[in-house]
Amino acid sequence: MKKDLKSQFLNHMTLQRFSHHTKDNYMRGIEGLAKFHQQDPDTLTNDQIQEYLCYLLEDRKLSWGTCNNYFSGIICFYRNVCKWDETRFQIPPRPRIKKLPMILSVEEVKRLLASANNFKHQVLLSTIYSAGLRVSEVVCLKPHHIESDPSRMMIRVEQGKGKKDRYTILSKKLLLDLRDYWGKYSPGTWLFPGYKTDMHMCRGAAQRAFYLAKKKPA
Repeated sequence: MKKDLKSQFLNHMTLQRFSHHTKDNYMRGIEGLAKFHQQDPDTLTNDQIQEYLCYLLEDRKLSWGTCNNYFSGIICFYRNVCKWDETRFQIPPRPRIKKLPMILSVEEVKRLLASANNFKHQVLLSTIYSAGLRVSEVVCLKPHHIESDPSRMMIRVEQGKGKKDRYTILSKKLLLDLRDYWGKYSPGTWLFPGYKTDMHMCRGAAQRAFYLAKKKPA
């Protein structure tokens, strides 16, 4: 993929204030398309684009959620960099699949938290569960986001989904856990720092903490 095309696409997404996660996914989709055909994406035809999308679905067996991220990136690229109109390419619509979320019982939650590898991961998972946070939100918490005044008892979430700030509840039990955690780990800028203490824990590490705890036998 030519550098100027890549730069144009990145500049467009930056000006549109896309998140780093969205930019990475969109770029992965268009770079995968170029690599699949061994051609620059601005030279491809609609049939070649369709062939790549079929490859993702049928050969790689990617989920609709993952494919939809790639599809969205491809649409964004051709619409805003190549200036193609809607008639130049067709993207198959994502099917509307509604699934009920799996709700853990109180006992299952207790077993999950008890199975965490260490106290830091245990408090991390407790914070997600108790405050109803997304992984991307919990890893970006800072100590001052925990508003523990008895008249407040809230957690401030900055720039969550949709780049919106919001508040969520801070339970007394979670506050006690967070105070114990603070005494043991003394975090600095970030409540849950990563391997490098000046950076917050990455989402992948937080997700692994959950999956590892989930896999442990009861």
